[in-house]
Amino acid sequence: MPFQHSETDSGGRFRRGKTSRVLPLFFCGSLFGLALLLAGCKKEEKPAVSLAFVHAVTRELAAAARSSAPAGSEIRRGLQASAGNPQATDHLDITIFESRLPLQAGEATQIQQSLGAVATRRGLTEEPSESREGIFFFYKKGGIRTHAVHIHFASKAQEQSGNASHSAQVPRLAIILDDLGSERAAAEAVFKLSYPITISVLPNHEHSSEITDEALRRGYQVLLHLPMQSVANETPEAQELHPGMPATEVSALVEQFLKNVPGVVGVNNHQGSQATTDLALMEELMPVLRDRQLFYVDSRTTAATVAYETAQEFGVRSGFRNVPFLDDVAEVTAVRKQLEVALRGARDKGEAVAIGHPHPATLQALGEVLPRAQAQGVRLVFVSELVH
Repeated sequence: MPFQHSETDSGGRFRRGKTSRVLPLFFCGSLFGLALLLAGCKKEEKPAVSLAFVHAVTRELAAAARSSAPAGSEIRRGLQASAGNPQATDHLDITIFESRLPLQAGEATQIQQSLGAVATRRGLTEEPSESREGIFFFYKKGGIRTHAVHIHFASKAQEQSGNASHSAQVPRLAIILDDLGSERAAAEAVFKLSYPITISVLPNHEHSSEITDEALRRGYQVLLHLPMQSVANETPEAQELHPGMPATEVSALVEQFLKNVPGVVGVNNHQGSQATTDLALMEELMPVLRDRQLFYVDSRTTAATVAYETAQEFGVRSGFRNVPFLDDVAEVTAVRKQLEVALRGARDKGEAVAIGHPHPATLQALGEVLPRAQAQGVRLVFVSELVH
């Protein structure tokens, strides 16, 4: 939905003349003048600012900030404007980690100049604002605020302190088992493991709702395994998200799926090597999840995915698979080896998200390896603990 503004026109009152012949001429002349006035207003009406334009400019501003900010600076985009909240502005937050204040001022000026070049090219004007920390200002288009920019500073000690506190955490591993919904026996085998495994359920399968209800009753965490279009030859679901879908259809389909898999706390993609690379589709999906307070886990079925980055930009709590799939080879020995890789990944990175499927070989390997996780210093957690 585009940003809009309105113009207000004022009208006058007419007095009756003494001569009846004058009145029609005066009246017609007034109508002609009023028509000219309205035509003039219509001509001067400013064009609407579309969400696509706002988001595109946000990316250009972020790119300009990255090219001009000192190495190690932190640049975050927030695509807050959406069809559900068209008055919101997109955000650009730039943190400069530097200890020399005079140098900071010069660096901030350089960043502002780079941003200003983008703004000028795109027809934006700057509106300064007050900030207790750093520099804060808005960009406007046709009198409408489109972007909020915050440039602020942090010392190297603050940056190192944050890194140290992260590394001091106990390594955590979240395991998601996908494709539940067709077989009750597979779900029962997962429940017998008695570990905090996150279950992802496909919608509209024979036992989707039953398995979801039973998992929630037993205290498991459940995700909607959201069907998305693939580039390969995998068997597609009857309904799935695909590039080119209007935002209204994306919202309606997600809503339908959620009714079939009720009580979920988040979403991860089923297949989706085509869909998750399509920026427009991901920008339609993420506000839907944000409005329903659901997090998103990118299964990363393709290296070209933009799903996680888009979720972050839209303020959706999110994470992604950061170790290899557990059961591309569904044999016990192979899965056991992949689980050891996942545990090592959790120790090395501090946290890891692994994804597998309820194959008999996977379930057997989980039963053999997971009891050793704690002895290796890794805590098993539901995936909600690892989304940010």
